[in-house]
Amino acid sequence: MNIQYFFTLVAVLAAGGIITVFFTWYLIRNDLQKYFSIKSFESGKEERSQLLPLRLQAHERMIVFVERLNPANLFIRLHQQGISARELQSVILNEIRSEYQHNVSQQLYVSAASWTVMRKLKEDTIAMLNNAVAGLPADASGVELSRKVLEHMAGIADNPYELTLQLIQKDIHQLF
Repeated sequence: MNIQYFFTLVAVLAAGGIITVFFTWYLIRNDLQKYFSIKSFESGKEERSQLLPLRLQAHERMIVFVERLNPANLFIRLHQQGISARELQSVILNEIRSEYQHNVSQQLYVSAASWTVMRKLKEDTIAMLNNAVAGLPADASGVELSRKVLEHMAGIADNPYELTLQLIQKDIHQLF
């Protein structure tokens, strides 16, 4: 067998194979792209459907957190007969920090803006409580602290707790 003939035959067969592969690729390229785009869409849709309940649950937890952080609810829930202002402050601060730590993982499922507002609301509530205690005499009662904080809240034009709840509700509506 002639080597030159052998290489010519191999080159012709290789060229024919390459042309066949390129022609086949040209014919089925669009079908393959559609197939893979549908698969990626379906997997993305499946991931979103699994994530939605978690996001809704996180928003529910944030609503509960805001309601529990609201001073009106804090004082009703934590006030004890005969407790001093400083003792009530301590109990409330522990409750706020505990609630926040309990909900800190929810930031994965809410928007960054909502979580920033939540954190600021917590910090502002603590600051408001500390300022109220600082403005009271050392022997003040828990009732006096409650009165001072609630009077301060009544003097605020826009209730920050209501505004935060509205922001969370707006975030929920964006999910749908």
